[in-house]
Amino acid sequence: MKRLLLGLTAAAIAGAGAVTAQGTGPFKMEIMARQGIMAYRALQLGVLGGMAKGEIAYDAGAAQKAADNLAASAAIDESMLWPKGSDTTANPDSEALPKIWEDGSDVGERHKVLADAAAAMQAAAGKDLDSLKAAMGPVGEACGGCHKTYRKAD
Repeated sequence: MKRLLLGLTAAAIAGAGAVTAQGTGPFKMEIMARQGIMAYRALQLGVLGGMAKGEIAYDAGAAQKAADNLAASAAIDESMLWPKGSDTTANPDSEALPKIWEDGSDVGERHKVLADAAAAMQAAAGKDLDSLKAAMGPVGEACGGCHKTYRKAD
């Protein structure tokens, strides 16, 4: 966990100049950081999903590492990365829809669902391929449910 946090911090510091040079609109650092976390999760899910689909040979050690990383990233308190106004209408670098900040938004509950699904994946991934496969559905539903509701469509 400590290495993950150090790595994410280093990536954010290293990328700060790139965001300043490339980004437009307000909340550049917050948007860059949250997109970095999403990309990191996608990397871990690529390993786990590849194994679940049979595109990558199942390797218990690699599956466990990816699941550990996914769970660690899902446990991060991201609240400072989502300031009101850092949505796609205020900043073209964002894919977040303004409804994240509306009354009645369940984005916080959805993040907990992701953290719980990632923890279940962490417990399952290194056991065997069938356990990994069983844990993929809830993780995919947690990610997809939030993205379908709160992220700009591609």
